[in-house]
Amino acid sequence: MSYYSMKRLFFSLMVFFLSTCTSENRLPGYVYYRLNTNPTTLDPALIVDVTGGSIAAKLFNGLVRLKEDLSVMPDIAERWSVSKDGMVYTFYLREDVRFSNGRPLTAHDFKYSFERALDPKTKSPNTWVFEKLSGAKEFMKGQSIGVGGIRVLDDYTLELNLERPFSSFLNLLTMTAAYVVPKEKVQELGPDFSGRPSGTGPFTLSEWLPNRHLILEARKDYFDGTAKVRGIFYRIIPEELTALAEFELGNLDVITVPASEYSRYRKSPEWSRLVSSMNGLNTYYLGLNCSRPPFDDPDLRRAINYAIDREKVLMTLYEGRGRLARGPVPDVMRKWPAPGAYPYDPGKAREIIKKAKPPAVNFYITAEQEVVDIAEVIQAYLREAGLDVRIRQLEWSAFKEAINKGETDMFWLSWWADYPDPENFLFPLFHSSNYGPSGNRVRYRNKEVDALIEKGQRAGSVKMRDMYYGKAEGIIVDDAPWVFFWHRTDYTVRQAWVKDYKIYPIYSMDRGLD
Repeated sequence: MSYYSMKRLFFSLMVFFLSTCTSENRLPGYVYYRLNTNPTTLDPALIVDVTGGSIAAKLFNGLVRLKEDLSVMPDIAERWSVSKDGMVYTFYLREDVRFSNGRPLTAHDFKYSFERALDPKTKSPNTWVFEKLSGAKEFMKGQSIGVGGIRVLDDYTLELNLERPFSSFLNLLTMTAAYVVPKEKVQELGPDFSGRPSGTGPFTLSEWLPNRHLILEARKDYFDGTAKVRGIFYRIIPEELTALAEFELGNLDVITVPASEYSRYRKSPEWSRLVSSMNGLNTYYLGLNCSRPPFDDPDLRRAINYAIDREKVLMTLYEGRGRLARGPVPDVMRKWPAPGAYPYDPGKAREIIKKAKPPAVNFYITAEQEVVDIAEVIQAYLREAGLDVRIRQLEWSAFKEAINKGETDMFWLSWWADYPDPENFLFPLFHSSNYGPSGNRVRYRNKEVDALIEKGQRAGSVKMRDMYYGKAEGIIVDDAPWVFFWHRTDYTVRQAWVKDYKIYPIYSMDRGLD
């Protein structure tokens, strides 16, 4: 019996078993979601995971947020202005915003929240969101009592000054770390604020039983309108098959479609009309370690690109659940002509590999079944081209450590947008300042690419920014530090009784109001 047949049999038994049990009594008017893991924290300054971030988006607000077209729109700031030199941002706040404890919000709350995230005592992993503010580095070193670049002009006007222009700054302010928190509740609760958060968002946290569930209750006094549901019930279910069974029994309202079940839901007369999709802001890739032989040779890296029929792998093994990548920047984010793609040319690949005579290479992957299947197909292509590839499976923490230490020759990984700007797919992944564990895990160096990315960061217009980023991406593709596979499309399936459901490309966009 095949692996997937065994899963299907186990799933059928699971549904039968759960159907004989008394299901959890549902709260009327609440929508039920599944989380596959317990959030580590709900303190915006400390959140680094999607689970925590998706919940925090419903409890807190920032100055600005993302529109459905991924442009920046007002949130608590009604409007803003930017100086001609791109150094000074002035935000004019709404005057009708209140924290869930009833206190009105002012610009002082944003100054406190941003400085708190930068304060070493907070131990925030998100200081990079604010490090471009003038005086931020001095504050973090204890050389000043406040951040000079954060100025409260009056109760409803906030001014942010940058050290130098940064074209993606507004996008940074849409992130979880830039949410506003009430000083009095943080000081009252101390570390417990992470489990008993209080914000300005459309929901409040009414209960959190770790590893069991979280319950959010809709606020009636939210400044941007009341949610269409009474609340949100998150059930924490780590096991995929259990979550599927609970969904098909009607105990969950929406779930992400697992890869193993994609074909079944898409072809099902019952479920296919209830499947939603969204072009994800991600790139899946085969990373090639550029810092040592054999992949310090760009010609050999290009040979690896020629050797693999990426489109065939996408349309067969991956069942078409994505769009073919032409470079690191996702297709829905790129506003310039896509770089030329490497054609499938096994003859050319064999010729280069035969000439280079590389030794056997190690290919590191995680033990996830889908990744194993993809890796074995890649291995077959490369062996056909004359390269001896040896797969090594590791659990996630060991896998990540091996990559960060530069121990791998090749590895399979993906990158997902923190904020919807091309810079987020260029600077962290290919700029030499992020060499190694900071994001540039293939250890790629190119001074021209560094300079183009930096010019794009400082560009005074979107047109100029895109020109620089487009040139940088073209050089990166030519240097071939990755094999650019695909941008995954995300799918969810919902119950027929769920109306007005939307799926968002970035978790922080979903406020739960739909």
